[in-house]
Amino acid sequence: MRNDGNLDDPFGSGRPADRSDDTPSTNRLTTFRGLVRRTRFWAPTNPRPGRTKLAVATGAACCLGLVGVSQAGFGAPDRAAVPAPSAEVAERAAVDAASRAMARPSTAPATPTPSASPSATASPKATAKPKPKKTVRQIVPVAGLDRTQMNNAKTIVQAGKEMGMPRRALVIAVATAMQESTLLNYASGVLPESQSYPHQAVGWDHDSVGLFQQRPSSGWGTVEQLMDPEYATKAFLSALAEIPGWQDLPLSVAAQAVQISAFPDAYAQHEWRAGEVVAEILG
Repeated sequence: MRNDGNLDDPFGSGRPADRSDDTPSTNRLTTFRGLVRRTRFWAPTNPRPGRTKLAVATGAACCLGLVGVSQAGFGAPDRAAVPAPSAEVAERAAVDAASRAMARPSTAPATPTPSASPSATASPKATAKPKPKKTVRQIVPVAGLDRTQMNNAKTIVQAGKEMGMPRRALVIAVATAMQESTLLNYASGVLPESQSYPHQAVGWDHDSVGLFQQRPSSGWGTVEQLMDPEYATKAFLSALAEIPGWQDLPLSVAAQAVQISAFPDAYAQHEWRAGEVVAEILG
């Protein structure tokens, strides 16, 4: 080793190091397979004051440079572990984050989604239109009759329809009642009992009562029955139906065959009026 103020590399090839004064003399850093060998500084035997200071400074710089190279080659050192926050701080942070970022639960009641059903998807049924109320046709008096007479004629026509009698029989019955009672329900002055039933007039022709002036003594029925316009009509039409060929007989002949009246031809005068009344009632 020379003592000329220069540092020799003990691990070098044995050549003298021809370095200028400006080149720091340090021991060479040898790396083998990633391992850094320790570097020793050789102090000169007879150091020069200026070069000694320069060598020490240069050696320190080289050491710092080697440390940087070793860090760059083997990865950056781990960052210093940050001290974990306390449990109270972590809890407050979680609550604060939830109030800002997390969706708050809705307090409104959830609207149920209607499930698909055949009734929901099927086309609505057409609403049935209400049927119009059947109006009863108002029957007006015709042929010179008043309301009471027209109502009695209506009772005769309805009773004949219930029996299934044809229109001709209805006209004969109405014409006969026009002649016998002027279409009024008569009681008899001879039979006080008859006056205890609804009636519209009182007659004195023996014991004849009702619309057709039928006599209880002749077997037409009881006073009570004959004072009922419906019963009296059916009694007359039943007797008419027993006359052979009554449909083809003149009205006066057919009526006289039932009534046996003292004035047989009087019924014919009411035929046209009776036809008008029946037509109004039947509509």
